[in-house]
Amino acid sequence: MSSTSNLPIVALVGRPNVGKSTLFNRITKSRKALVDPTPGVTRDRHYERVVWEHKAFILVDTGGLDDNPEDAMVQHIRDQAMLAIEEADIVMFLMDGKQGLTPADWDVVKMLRRTEKPVFYLVNKIDGPEVEVELLAQFYELGIDHLWSVSAEHSYGFRTLMDGLCAALPSDDAGIELPEGTVKVAFFGRPNVGKSSMINMILGENRMVVSEISGTTRDSVDTLVTHGNYSYLFIDTAGIRRKGKTTEKLEKFSILKSLAAMARCDVAVVLIDADEGITEQDTKVIGYVLDEGRGLIVLVNKWDLVQNDKKRQEAIMMEVGRALPFVGFAPILNVSAVTGYGIKRLFPVIGSVYRQYSATFPTSALNRLLREAVEQHSPPIYKNKRLKFYYTAQVGTCPPKFVVMTNSYKGVHFSYERYLTNRFREGLGLDKVPIQLFFKDKSEQRGEKK
Repeated sequence: MSSTSNLPIVALVGRPNVGKSTLFNRITKSRKALVDPTPGVTRDRHYERVVWEHKAFILVDTGGLDDNPEDAMVQHIRDQAMLAIEEADIVMFLMDGKQGLTPADWDVVKMLRRTEKPVFYLVNKIDGPEVEVELLAQFYELGIDHLWSVSAEHSYGFRTLMDGLCAALPSDDAGIELPEGTVKVAFFGRPNVGKSSMINMILGENRMVVSEISGTTRDSVDTLVTHGNYSYLFIDTAGIRRKGKTTEKLEKFSILKSLAAMARCDVAVVLIDADEGITEQDTKVIGYVLDEGRGLIVLVNKWDLVQNDKKRQEAIMMEVGRALPFVGFAPILNVSAVTGYGIKRLFPVIGSVYRQYSATFPTSALNRLLREAVEQHSPPIYKNKRLKFYYTAQVGTCPPKFVVMTNSYKGVHFSYERYLTNRFREGLGLDKVPIQLFFKDKSEQRGEKK
């Protein structure tokens, strides 16, 4: 068994209203973090996977560190930020250049000096070099070797900061060397659903720490497996709990590391507890898998508990089908990590899913498929014109991605897109994986060539 690290976690901390959410949005190129001048808007942590100059990491936006006794949420926000400091790989501490140095800043700096982790001390709201010297002056009282001048709103100093941050990120070549063609398979699910036990059963030996205590797997652990002529990297992850239940100290960062593992796997295996049935959180975990565009296999574990109850078995499978109408392509297996029931079917299914997940197709076959689909079901009228589909081509794999050139991508109704998606699935034999269709105007391509 070999262990490898997941994506490093970078935590943004600081007092309320110093610009953490604005900086978060700029780094992630999104508007996911709420930006509001009212202190305490960011009550909990927000996170996003970021890739900058080929370096990947997870950025976490935290609530502000404050001691306002009138705010009942202050302690919760402080606990969240303290946890971020403790569990992150790198900390970015943000201060307000316009408001100046405050006693609360001093307190946080004292706390950060006790950590051995890299800390970036940022002075925000410095909008240009003409005010930098004046606004930075008082912050030198902190005795910090390097202060980073930035403007989260206007991007001053942003590239310099990101280059410095990427240089400080742990090297991503520290993991084990994988044989060519290794299929990366990550196991996900709620705590205590049997992920580690399942891997133990598959391996035939206790390579994972298995315990009845929920939350044993605090980080993702990798195991390189050879089965027949193929190699697999099995990734055992921490349990993903419902957000409101993740109050234990390390739980939320375990979730982040699980999601980081999802970003680097080919096939996600999501375990569901047959005894409890499918839950809302199970569907959310599967939603994460779809968001990442991974191959998906659903295992209904603990089938031994209902092996003699046919009605209960039928009810469970009907319940799973109703809860997952949006992933009808995903194979669903009934298994038992205790008895080994159904385990032998897993490797063939993983192989089938991965082959489809990484499949490529000749352009001629794709265009023939598109032409037949359009002839069988004419496209709708859009702005008094019949939609036309000129040609298609594969533009990516993992999952398979196709671009379809049309005279108006805005006129492609969801129902017709679904129709074409189903025809591509059927015609290409992609019945076990998600596929992505992108529609693009042919006129835009002519403009690009000019």
